[in-house]
Amino acid sequence: MTDRWDPTAFKDRVDEVLHRFVAQEADLFAAIDPLLGPVAGQLEAAVADGKRLRAAFCYWGWRAAGQPDSDALVRAAASMELVHAAAVVHDDLIDDSPLRHGRPTAHVALRTAVPARPCADGTARSLAMLVGDLLMSLAGQLFATCGLPAAYLARGRPLWSLLARELIAGECLEILRTGTGPDTAASLKVIRYKTAKYTVEQPLLIGGALAGAGERLRAGYSAYGLPLGEAFQLRDDLLGLFGETERTGKANADDVRGHRPTALLAETWRLARAEDRERLGALLGRPDLGAEGLDAVREVMCRLGAPDRIEHMIGTRVVEALDALGALAVPAPAAGALTELARSAAVRAS
Repeated sequence: MTDRWDPTAFKDRVDEVLHRFVAQEADLFAAIDPLLGPVAGQLEAAVADGKRLRAAFCYWGWRAAGQPDSDALVRAAASMELVHAAAVVHDDLIDDSPLRHGRPTAHVALRTAVPARPCADGTARSLAMLVGDLLMSLAGQLFATCGLPAAYLARGRPLWSLLARELIAGECLEILRTGTGPDTAASLKVIRYKTAKYTVEQPLLIGGALAGAGERLRAGYSAYGLPLGEAFQLRDDLLGLFGETERTGKANADDVRGHRPTALLAETWRLARAEDRERLGALLGRPDLGAEGLDAVREVMCRLGAPDRIEHMIGTRVVEALDALGALAVPAPAAGALTELARSAAVRAS
């Protein structure tokens, strides 16, 4: 791979690693008993798609510390995508989301594996939970067998417990705050722990740790990664409600039906007057919310300027991230790639 950042070529490298590794593991899993075939299929489905941003940030955490391109590092970086796949399966299960990448989510797809069972939905959900657990285990396995020297891996391994602790804390916070009074500061804390850290900051720090990055560079990674990770999730929240389902691959109504603690809903509530709050209160959290109700929520948001507020928050965080990057003395190819990654994470349609 040349020093010129080619996102498509990098994605192809990561996809090759992931698809081959997970296919082998799925075959070994299914060989235990034929009944496990549909579950094994969901392992492969979980890594079929993705932007591979987390792997890219891990890769450039390594390169920005002065290390050369490395196939072993790409394998280590690909393990970040298995963490993401595990988180997505669990998140979809918790949120009861029906779609991901335009296809049925794991717990929905696995209903076909138990069609005649009593409590088929519960059985399918249990199977999906275990798919997510196995994907997280496979992430650790891929990292440990990536081919980097043991001394390098020892530098990165302690960050895995931190990644898991913060990711699970964020998911727990979202569950605990779902359906409660909207609060922007609380929503931003959920975003930081549930998404921002494991999407940008932790992959950068793991790549840097593998490369032997110093304290100043690691601090710079956090100063860049945290605001950018928040911008990524704020964009996701906007796309979740206002994006085109054909492009996002997700159902638009999920956040409103689930009354999730997004910053978009919190800002809408903060700007709303009594009559708008009454209207929103009658719509948020309704599992039977239809297109008309969803349009009513969008109308209130747009009239109050809440989406514009979120756009401003995204822009502010991207500037903060790029300012932090500019303060670091990293090689020009890394600076260019991380600048491009910042823009692609925050300005996107899916």
